[in-house]
Amino acid sequence: MVVIDTDVLIWILRGDKEIEKVFRNVITETEGYIFITPVQIAEIYAGMRPKEEAKVENFLDVLNVIGIDKNIGKLAGTFMNEYGKSHNVTMADALIAASTRKHVFKLWTLNRKHYPMFEDRDFFI
Repeated sequence: MVVIDTDVLIWILRGDKEIEKVFRNVITETEGYIFITPVQIAEIYAGMRPKEEAKVENFLDVLNVIGIDKNIGKLAGTFMNEYGKSHNVTMADALIAASTRKHVFKLWTLNRKHYPMFEDRDFFI
């Protein structure tokens, strides 16, 4: 099972053929168990143009959403405490990382440097 980071979602929405190809393979490999969190939804909406809303809605509606609960919040806080200042980890990335870790999923991102709390085995691709 895979959590898709915002950067990958953006490239899919922009129509990047290579990323779309990998995305289709991920759907097959995971049997559709692809997840996002409310953080990715917020980040996508923050940068969305009004004319893109229908496309974004249709795309996000097919993805599973992991809720953010107390335990995920605590782990995200721990990540911020440990990596926030030294690695410039944002709260958004800490919440995505915590959600991914708590569910024992892999993270598909193009920005591994945003996730110093992860080892290579924690990433998808």
